Amino acid sequence: MKNTILLIAGLVITLLFLILSTPIFENLYYEREFSNEMYNQNLYLVVAVVTALIAWAAAGIYYYAINSVSFSRWYHWLIVLGVAAVLAPTINYIYPNSIFSGDGLDFSAQLFSFCVMDFVVEAVLFIIASFSIRWWSSNCRHTPIPE
Repeated sequence: MKNTILLIAGLVITLLFLILSTPIFENLYYEREFSNEMYNQNLYLVVAVVTALIAWAAAGIYYYAINSVSFSRWYHWLIVLGVAAVLAPTINYIYPNSIFSGDGLDFSAQLFSFCVMDFVVEAVLFIIASFSIRWWSSNCRHTPIPE
């Protein structure tokens, strides 16, 4: 029962993040022209979806695809967290930058700062996803923190 509640809580938090992505991102990083363009191009939602998908996919891959006793230490989990936390901001830099470049805009400095903040958001979502789905893993359920 506890495991199901944690899964539902993780899904609800992620859904709220997706629904409230614009105000969340603008509260964490706001620069008038950059934020206006992100909003006008609907890029906040795209960034939120990419961030959430990578967080849940990386956690799923760790707990169910890798799921190995020899890869069940906290530092292995931290490596997967690091990969996810670098991959999402990288994608979330490349895609909006291509949109902005197509419109003749240069927000590379602002986008870099935004992606630093997205790095932290990705890490938090990965932790939420990990604690939501780890309970059904046969070998890694005790990673990163034992029950």
